[in-house]
Amino acid sequence: MRLLTLNTLYTGDVPARLRALGGVLDRSDYDIVCLQEVMYRRHARLIRRAAPGYRYVACSGTVLLKGGLVLLSRWPISRYRFVRYPTTGPVRGELLMRKGAQVASVTTPAGELAVVNTHLSANRDDDWSPTNRYTRIAAGELARLAPLITAIDPSLPVAVVGDLNLPRDSKPLIDFITAGGLSDVLAGDTRPTYRPTPRWPSPPALDHVLIRAAAGETLTGSADLVFQDKVTLGEGRRAYLSDHYGVRAKLTRSK
Repeated sequence: MRLLTLNTLYTGDVPARLRALGGVLDRSDYDIVCLQEVMYRRHARLIRRAAPGYRYVACSGTVLLKGGLVLLSRWPISRYRFVRYPTTGPVRGELLMRKGAQVASVTTPAGELAVVNTHLSANRDDDWSPTNRYTRIAAGELARLAPLITAIDPSLPVAVVGDLNLPRDSKPLIDFITAGGLSDVLAGDTRPTYRPTPRWPSPPALDHVLIRAAAGETLTGSADLVFQDKVTLGEGRRAYLSDHYGVRAKLTRSK
């Protein structure tokens, strides 16, 4: 099972980038694609038109998409729901995204797979110490997410993916992984998943793929970063698909 997660960036030349992304996805071998910051339903439709190979889609909301979350799949999505995170201060534009988690079940050739696509609140201080105000917000969101993971049928393998906005070594993320019986497919990888800039030359890894095996089975994974280079948009202009890199993962399920 091949899976991709990508924060698509909701600002800038969004339609052109999403069309280019859809074309890339349609030519890819990803089975499941989890996207964040797809803010409008018209943008979800745009991606689907550019990637017709993905016959199944999960997103919630009419005009604005809840959480900006979209799941594309080449295999049937048997059910899905969106759960919103609690709204806490400080007041910030990000609250308009109504962040939360998308919990879906995908019927793959290897059996049912639970996929949780999520986007946690950003840390505007670039300080992930436990007492930081934004770290506390993220910890609260993980506290809402944790019981959703626990409630998933233990007979199903689970993949929790997305822009968690927490570095791999942050205490809230480590505690969440431990409590949920999850494993980090990119454990030990020190590469950033946010594109470095002159203002932020050394960002951490913020996008993650976490997995949990079904009872009595094993679930292993390997992962790498993708979309690190510019692509050609429809009018011939070269641009990055996003300010984040994508994370691709290959998951293998066995008895």
